[in-house]
Amino acid sequence: MGTGAGPSAGLPPTARLSVAAVARRLGIAPATLRTWDRRYGLGPSEHVAGSHRRYTGDDLARLSAMRRLTLEGVSPADAARLVLGTAPGPGPDLPAEPLPDREGRLVATARAPGGGPGGRVLPLPGADAAVRGLGRAAMALDARAVTATVREQVTRHGVLHTWEAVLRPLLVAVGSRWAATGEGVEVEHLLAECASDVLREVAGRAVEPPGVRPVLLTCAPDEQHSLPLHALAAGLAENGVASRTLGAALPPDALLAAVRRTGPAVLFVWSQLPGTADPAVLEALPVQRPAAALLVGGPGWTLTDLPRRVTFAGGLPEAVALVDRALGA
Repeated sequence: MGTGAGPSAGLPPTARLSVAAVARRLGIAPATLRTWDRRYGLGPSEHVAGSHRRYTGDDLARLSAMRRLTLEGVSPADAARLVLGTAPGPGPDLPAEPLPDREGRLVATARAPGGGPGGRVLPLPGADAAVRGLGRAAMALDARAVTATVREQVTRHGVLHTWEAVLRPLLVAVGSRWAATGEGVEVEHLLAECASDVLREVAGRAVEPPGVRPVLLTCAPDEQHSLPLHALAAGLAENGVASRTLGAALPPDALLAAVRRTGPAVLFVWSQLPGTADPAVLEALPVQRPAAALLVGGPGWTLTDLPRRVTFAGGLPEAVALVDRALGA
């Protein structure tokens, strides 16, 4: 580790910093600071009546240690326990040397803010070689290698295995890294784009017979995470079932028009975030004769709020099975 000064170096003892100022010093998003405050109690320690809470120099030193530990692969919860269990003190904000590759952690070297080298770590405890290799390619933003690896996994093991055992763990790790550091959105985007390309290839192999009622797959209004739809379309295609994917953030009136125009046998609606899951959109859908199978999936949905005619799919394998069942396959 280097011995360079951390972000609290030169800070007067009486300094009181805003969220934005601390975020700039640490090189992380303000949303990450708020998450660390809400989840782990690493928030501003002083509050003056009638004004916003402010971070002290000791607060900044703790947050610097938190950032350093998460970059080294320590989980945010464990890092917070370590930081809160020790006396605050100045320390380097980022590793001065690239971190070694070790079991369950993937490392790619990049330039840290300010010009010094910094570790870029993606924790993947217990991951197999396929996941670690894909993680290395994603962290390096190597689109060709990511696409080739996903295609190889789908060819060897099928869509369901690739999604459940390779892509999902990696996406969770990238999301956790973003929550801890405010970094890695570009990694998630590249991984999603490359995986979507491969999954679309697979989905395109299934041919919809003429005259049949289609299977429609769509995201909830305002929901931008469409990768699970492509995974479902590809998983169905492996079973010989063609589908039509309407993509991200389909407005309610457009969804209503699509259902009326096509009279689908199955409609699947994905929601990743609670703010995008609106049961009223499902309630407004017309009742067909014969009835369409209405399915939803994703962590955004609250099961107790779903209309009675809607079925929740707990994962990709269950979604494929429910569609097959609805089609009488």
